Amino acid sequence: MPEDQIMSAKDFQNQYFSDPESQELEHNLGHDLETGDTGLHTEHSDFASLHAELEEAREQLFTIRDFIRFSVTQLRNYDVVVAQGTTDEFAEAAAIVLHTLSLDWSANDQILDCRLTNSEKQAVLSLLEERIAERKPLSYLINLSYFCDLPFYVDERVLIPRSPVAELIRQQFYPYFDANELAKRLGATVNDQPAAFYDHGLDMKQLSQPERILDLCTGSGCIAIALATRFVDALVDAVDIDKGALEVAMVNVDHHDLGHQVNVIESDLFAKLPAEHQYELIVTNPPYVDAAVMADLPPEFLYEPEHALAAGQDGLELVHHILFEAADYLSPEGLLVCEVGDSEWALSQAYPDIQFDWLKFAHGGHGVFAITFDELMKHRELFASYVQLLDNSH
Repeated sequence: MPEDQIMSAKDFQNQYFSDPESQELEHNLGHDLETGDTGLHTEHSDFASLHAELEEAREQLFTIRDFIRFSVTQLRNYDVVVAQGTTDEFAEAAAIVLHTLSLDWSANDQILDCRLTNSEKQAVLSLLEERIAERKPLSYLINLSYFCDLPFYVDERVLIPRSPVAELIRQQFYPYFDANELAKRLGATVNDQPAAFYDHGLDMKQLSQPERILDLCTGSGCIAIALATRFVDALVDAVDIDKGALEVAMVNVDHHDLGHQVNVIESDLFAKLPAEHQYELIVTNPPYVDAAVMADLPPEFLYEPEHALAAGQDGLELVHHILFEAADYLSPEGLLVCEVGDSEWALSQAYPDIQFDWLKFAHGGHGVFAITFDELMKHRELFASYVQLLDNSH
């Protein structure tokens, strides 16, 4: 994105969170269903009937519920991949319709039977058409994504937030750390008793809440900011090597008014951080996609920055370095939480003698492990040998 197009936090606030009554409902894509000039390249045979289907919907559908149902059908009919930010076609369709109408994405049933005006229909269908024809992720089309119930500005400089680590943050990493009233209990309610904390698989430590937290490979800053809202007395360092990503992170830090608590740092992993055992919690979601998966990514993922996904042949180039270096920055009673996704198997194969603590999630997700300072030190020579092997191969 050119420098003169970088969005400020104020612009983000005005565009997405001002009074819905004052927001412009016309979508700015330059589409015009009435004249047939959509501005999109849908003449390809795969989309030969798309325009006719959209025109039929504009004429015959009326309610929010109608348009969500129609959007689900079209997303499925055209094999749109939904895996970035929203997790299924229903969630994606609801986001398309409700966002266009300046409504909360979790609108209840009472509003779903409200009827749309002709201009609102046109705006919804224009956004749906672009999503299908361009295969561009919705979050990039609207520059908005949610993580840990918080809104974030996103564009093609950063990955779209979608980490299961959000569950751990909501629960304040209980029972490793003590939890307070800001923690969200994710377990089930039993016999009308308050919900229990969900057992993600963390050791029972109940240490004092962390005072210093590191979000390594921060991208949009979503993890760092979510951490800051759950650990309000902690200082959070948000680190990334990419200047463009840090510009986005700064927009989000500014928007959430957390400049006093979240420090954005340009660094290649730990390179510019003092090794002083300063962090009680390190959270990292580094690039971890292996070469085979990178070669076969769906079109939606090609909009995301390649360097934020790819991590060598086995997806673990950065993870090996993190495991080796983290002990110099982690408190002796601290915790490192690292996401490696589908590279979980490769990590287990690389270190068959290490019993990684793979965490469980209430709402789905995998490939996240937790490791303590003591475990990092115990296996440090092994981590060092892998880093040496990597360095020699380059």
